Amino acid sequence: MGIEDASMRNGRALSDLWADSVVVRPRTTQQHITVNKRLVLGFAISILTLIVVTAIAITLSVSFERCAAESSGVLAANGSSNSKWKKSRDGNISHRDSEDEQQPWRHLRLPATLRPRHYDLRLSVYMENFTFSGEVNIEFECVHSTKFIVLHTDRLEVDKVLVYSDSKKAGAMRIQRRFHYQPKQVYVIALHREMKPLRTYKINITFHVLIEHELLGFFRSSYVLNGERRFLAVTQFSLTHARKAFPCFDEPIYKATFRVSLKHESSYQSLSNMPVEASTSDERPTFLQDISLCMSTYYLHLQRRSCRQCVVIRLYARPDAIQSGSGDYALHITKRLLQFYQDYFKVKYSLPKLDLLAVPKHPYAAMENWGLSVFVEQKILLDPDVSSFSYQMELCHQWFGDLEGFAHYFEITSLSVCHPQEKQRFLTDVLHEVMLLDGLASSHPISQEVFEATDIDRVFDWIAYKKGAALIRMLANVMGQPLFQRGLNDYLMTHMYGNAARDDLWNKFSEAMQREGKDINITQVMDRWTLQMGYPVVTISKNDSLDNSVTISQEHFIYDTDAKIQNPELFNKSFQWQIPLTLAVGNSSHISTETIIWVSNKTETHRVGHVDGEMWLLGNINQTGYFRVNYDLHNWRLLIQQLMTNPTIISVGNRVGLIDDVFNLARAGYLPQNVPLQMISYLSQETEFLPWHAASRALYQLDKLLDRTEDHSLFSDYVLRQVEPKYLKFGWPATSPDGSFMQVAYQTEELQREVMMLACSFGNKHCHRQSVSLISDWISTISEKKVLLEALTCSDNIFLLNRLLNLSLTSDLEPDQDVIDVIIHVGCNPLGRHLAWRYFHKKWDILNSRYGEALFMNSKLISGVTEFLNTEAELNENINTYKQTLVSKLLRWRK
Repeated sequence: MGIEDASMRNGRALSDLWADSVVVRPRTTQQHITVNKRLVLGFAISILTLIVVTAIAITLSVSFERCAAESSGVLAANGSSNSKWKKSRDGNISHRDSEDEQQPWRHLRLPATLRPRHYDLRLSVYMENFTFSGEVNIEFECVHSTKFIVLHTDRLEVDKVLVYSDSKKAGAMRIQRRFHYQPKQVYVIALHREMKPLRTYKINITFHVLIEHELLGFFRSSYVLNGERRFLAVTQFSLTHARKAFPCFDEPIYKATFRVSLKHESSYQSLSNMPVEASTSDERPTFLQDISLCMSTYYLHLQRRSCRQCVVIRLYARPDAIQSGSGDYALHITKRLLQFYQDYFKVKYSLPKLDLLAVPKHPYAAMENWGLSVFVEQKILLDPDVSSFSYQMELCHQWFGDLEGFAHYFEITSLSVCHPQEKQRFLTDVLHEVMLLDGLASSHPISQEVFEATDIDRVFDWIAYKKGAALIRMLANVMGQPLFQRGLNDYLMTHMYGNAARDDLWNKFSEAMQREGKDINITQVMDRWTLQMGYPVVTISKNDSLDNSVTISQEHFIYDTDAKIQNPELFNKSFQWQIPLTLAVGNSSHISTETIIWVSNKTETHRVGHVDGEMWLLGNINQTGYFRVNYDLHNWRLLIQQLMTNPTIISVGNRVGLIDDVFNLARAGYLPQNVPLQMISYLSQETEFLPWHAASRALYQLDKLLDRTEDHSLFSDYVLRQVEPKYLKFGWPATSPDGSFMQVAYQTEELQREVMMLACSFGNKHCHRQSVSLISDWISTISEKKVLLEALTCSDNIFLLNRLLNLSLTSDLEPDQDVIDVIIHVGCNPLGRHLAWRYFHKKWDILNSRYGEALFMNSKLISGVTEFLNTEAELNENINTYKQTLVSKLLRWRK
């Protein structure tokens, strides 16, 4: 019953042990020495034996080194044999490929030789010292012959490993060696003999690990109740962090069933993906979870009830939050959202329960663990009048897994369930935000190749999320909702509980189109949008000829036009898209029905019906396409004139699109700056919230760029002249006798708030006086810590702002998002911009170590404190900080 070779257990080869036993003796003189013949013979035999043993040891050392990683501590052979092997390896480059095959732990992806079937995971959690120990039994199938078992582990201390075959032969398989290869975050078990294809095996691993304060893997959090600090432990396994909690095949392709057992103190309660099957009631009770459906590792997750169609819906939060009713809205809306998604996708929710867990802090706003979605408290303990986009998206993930673009698209689509009037917020909150990012020279395609596990978090940024959602919206508009839903249903039913690639989805959409006689290859269309960075600007120009034709051209839109000159290899490519351009023609009293034109070439000519000199063209109707539209200056003047005389001829969605396009085209140099400023002169007639919202975002952006310049006061005065008529009409909300604001219609309230913010931001004196008088009474009654913190950052007292910054990292701010928000909001204060930047620069090492891997929090912090920097010197300082971070990371990795 050999478990593992004792000589290899400590990571040293046989030659190491022999080398340690050799003693070099001092030389003695040769005079007056009498040697016995027997002694000479014995000595000769000893020398011969020593030579043979040495040869065997060197051979074994070379053999083992081929099986070992090059990281420190993996192999410590003696100097001579090691150097000989290195010379041999360096001198024989042709062996590199076979060497990689013999060392599968060097690859980014796990070798495809094994496939997990089932995990039996048992954890004992010790919250008194924030540690846990575990034992995992993994049943797996051998797909191709191999001696190696390669699993993911990160920061785990492995105590014991046993491997069993399914054959009738009793006992564990002999392990030749085992080691951790940190560069790829894997643990390697090298067996004495090969495993055979089509046979099943089991591996048993015991381990222990700390429950870290860092917000990844199995981490701890806390809250204060009645003056007492209480702790909880929660998991964040997406995207590559299940390996921080237990050894596993931590890639989405390796789906398996799970059985989870948690042992902990009786004062704690435990939750996981599936319902509890059984539990004990001793001092440290054990809760056994039922066997899960087939899922990837990152979906694993370690009161009030409601039930609909046998799905139990529960919310877990702080006792005081439950008692106050803060979770009632989430429970209520979950039933409606579940029904909406089931009806839309024609696929039933698969699990018997859905738990909603509110935690004080989390690296993301929410995480869609299957059957147990985790939310930061602010995203789920909601006022019924406030909608949480993150909440709806995580429910959608229960169907679509990690198709982030789909989940983001349907979080807006499902708004019709709770706030129908907010459905068009997709334009300003998703489309416009991501187009700002995707128009930068530093953008990237949605689909990217990754080379290291640490790169995976990087590719899941807002471009992946929001651009994906915008492209899905464009595709749904091209196909029409019935065909789009049919394609989705076919895709979900075909790949249920399985893995799918990008083309699988596109093929299902193509098939749905073909069944309706529409021969459009969705794969060819969408690959241009997902495999290329950025997006196009489509320019539409009327022709002087009498054939009612227009010239349509496309080019890669980019804000930094110098980038095309500085990096011609990247930006002088033939960037080209297949563009579904919708187009309408209008005049002062009428707008035509839209037509769709597929634009595939750099420049094309199309006939569009009757177009005279006073008729305007309008492209990308309601901004359903992921591109910007430019026109000749005459057409822009006609559109502005239409907005001034009768803006309602142009729909709300189109007015929002025109405002966003005109400001960003001017910013990138496609239009003179006076064109967008002329357009906003119509705002006094605008009665809808979204056009005001789009305009305010663009104006705030210009305000940042012009801040600390001579033209800033002229710009502020001009904006204020456009805003004040609406501000004087609305004023401040009326108050009831008890001092609270009186309720008004939702859209009116949103528009009133937007106008007030613009008036105060650009210097209206009445707005300033009114806000100062109200905020004193407001702060004296409000108990919401987050709002109070934000209010404090608006102070004009530099000493207070500095003190607030210094307290952000040293006080017990919970959640960690509050720390970031304090720094960001101080940076938004004109008097605190340089304070926040200097503090960020000074504390960068601490901030980066705390939030480094939690990508979204880190990127939010960086963008927040650098948002108002607009000089060359500040840019260079920012670049130097980034370079220093890269160097420090490299030095830490080398150590």
